[in-house]
Amino acid sequence: MGEADIVHLAGPAFIPLMIGLLRRKKIVIEHHGYQAICPNGLLLYSPRQDACPGHFLAGQYGECVRCVATTNSPANSWTSAIWQLLIMLPRNWMCRRVSANAAISRHVERRLQLPRSRTVYYGVPDLLGEAIPPLPASFAPPCFGFVGRLVEEKGLTVLLDAASRIRKRGFDFRLKFIGDGPERARLEELVLKNGLRSQVVFTGSLNGEAFRRATADVAAVIMPSIAEETAGLAAIEQMMRGRLVIASDIGGLGEVVGETGLKFSAGNAEQLASCMERVLQEPGIVNEIGAKARQRTLKLFGEARMVEEHLDLYREVIG
Repeated sequence: MGEADIVHLAGPAFIPLMIGLLRRKKIVIEHHGYQAICPNGLLLYSPRQDACPGHFLAGQYGECVRCVATTNSPANSWTSAIWQLLIMLPRNWMCRRVSANAAISRHVERRLQLPRSRTVYYGVPDLLGEAIPPLPASFAPPCFGFVGRLVEEKGLTVLLDAASRIRKRGFDFRLKFIGDGPERARLEELVLKNGLRSQVVFTGSLNGEAFRRATADVAAVIMPSIAEETAGLAAIEQMMRGRLVIASDIGGLGEVVGETGLKFSAGNAEQLASCMERVLQEPGIVNEIGAKARQRTLKLFGEARMVEEHLDLYREVIG
């Protein structure tokens, strides 16, 4: 760090941030989460399992402690929660004194309320080039997919609720969970409880060619988050592939999908079921909306654009 002209931090890591400021370095923080304004970094209010209205910035520290304590399992969870809150105060103070704060979506920039901020969207590689292999007009049966970690804030119980609703209405479909995480066992229990065993498959975590094979027949990728996603990298990657994305309209996720996807209110299983039904009844929208999603991604989320915007930021900071 002593030799650097600019120190770029991936998130407000406490010790590197403190050392950089003490050495009077020009620091750029790239905010991929809400660690500068939220003790759990998610802006998810655990007691109610919904988006936090911003208790920390409002000075409602008792609510922050209650939220963190709810998510901790050790016997000293309240002590741990108080400690996490105390760490937040100097972290937020230091974030206000760096040379620049870069947020990965406009939503994150608005939520953080930090000075010297700007938005630099993610950039993802275009692995398809000009050739976009369209999906067949229909599958037998059509397949939906979730891509990501199997964690509580992703709203996966909402997805299973929606799947159960459309199955009861007589629709035939498949649903893949591509990823792994602590919620897998509970989700598998819900699959059995709701009679979805023949429709749902869990692939585990996949990469490379195995991932491409698993997503090859996915007509629509579903992102049902109940927390305020900062951007939704998995959604961006699928949009770049020309895939239709069905997403909860929350946080940066709704922002990156824009008008080139199907959106529903976070946590609303009936609205999600309606989006899934539309895909089953109008299979032509898979390629139609997917092509528009790809054009949006090429315009806003290309790698070259991301790199150039970072270079512009560095030039501005270094003067």
